[in-house]
Amino acid sequence: MASVIKTSQSAATPVNLLGLDRASMAQYFSEIGEKPFRAQQLSKWIHQQGVSDFGQMSNLSKALRAQLQQQAVIEAPQVVFDQISRDGTRKWVLQLDDGNRIETVFIPESDRGTLCVSSQVGCALDCSFCSTGRQGFNRNLSAAEIISQLWLASQLLDEEKKPGRKVTNVVLMGMGEPLLNFDNVVTAVRIMMDDFAYGLSKRRVTVSTAGVVPAMDRIGDILDMRLAVSLHAPNDALRDELVPLNRKYPLQELIPACHRFIDKQSSRSRITFEYVMLDGINDQPQHARELIRLLKGIPTLMNLIPFNPFPGSGYRTTPLPQVERFGEMLIKAGINTVIRRTRGDDIDAACGQLVGQVEDKSRRARRFAEPRFGMKL
Repeated sequence: MASVIKTSQSAATPVNLLGLDRASMAQYFSEIGEKPFRAQQLSKWIHQQGVSDFGQMSNLSKALRAQLQQQAVIEAPQVVFDQISRDGTRKWVLQLDDGNRIETVFIPESDRGTLCVSSQVGCALDCSFCSTGRQGFNRNLSAAEIISQLWLASQLLDEEKKPGRKVTNVVLMGMGEPLLNFDNVVTAVRIMMDDFAYGLSKRRVTVSTAGVVPAMDRIGDILDMRLAVSLHAPNDALRDELVPLNRKYPLQELIPACHRFIDKQSSRSRITFEYVMLDGINDQPQHARELIRLLKGIPTLMNLIPFNPFPGSGYRTTPLPQVERFGEMLIKAGINTVIRRTRGDDIDAACGQLVGQVEDKSRRARRFAEPRFGMKL
């Protein structure tokens, strides 16, 4: 793997080229008196070859390489934790310049390799079943900090030299609510889908949201990619408790936004709905019937996700036979439904377990010494 370097700095703060999409990079080169096509060359060096040393970029002139060493960097966070689960899932903890830490997870499957990427330090939302949310919130990640997770993972997986250990899909489902970091997420997604960078197709990049309705409309206008909605409840009363964002954007606003998003996308588009199964909370037959009515007319992939316990959560995991019965009801109603397996739970890399290390500015973390909702264990 190419080393991650810090080039010498000029008086001005150097620009981190990792965080520039091709249009922004072309503008950068124009501003320093170079032809815009240099953006294609730099994108290939950085994202396809993993090179961070300008001196190795042989198709650039010596003068330009020297100028870049003075004015720019290709800089990623430091890997401070790297562990592989018994099921092959690999988790990295990355330390940022400000001392905060985020987590990134690679999930290998027989037909794909999915990288789960974080978009915020902590999470600005407050979902009651999510360990990440309990850590509080510090700040948004920059576009460079988002894309560096893919940049680092691609190189570290290449070093394994094992078949099937390659990133083919990216899901922005790690720490944070991506649509509350809109501009930086859009920039990172554009880099992921750029043929001169990672070349991921629109069906291989998924942005997840808990239901930030205005941003759902905006992203549907400018990107053709997969959208996942963290639903978790079929009615407002229950969703208000599980996903407090619902109090601002209730289902009567969220569901029409889903229809609008589909209308803006290319053919064969669908929305993935994430539904964490909580024993005795949202897993009863009446909940399945409500879901069927709620999602009528939306091309859907329903992911039923086992709840991954953490201390003080106040919830239990729905037993598998009950999850299967719930799923059968949805399937019989024509909803494409998948029961997800828990992956990486032995290294706290499973859904809802990513916590990183967050300097909490929200003052939320200190409030949850005791369970706050639902189950009496």
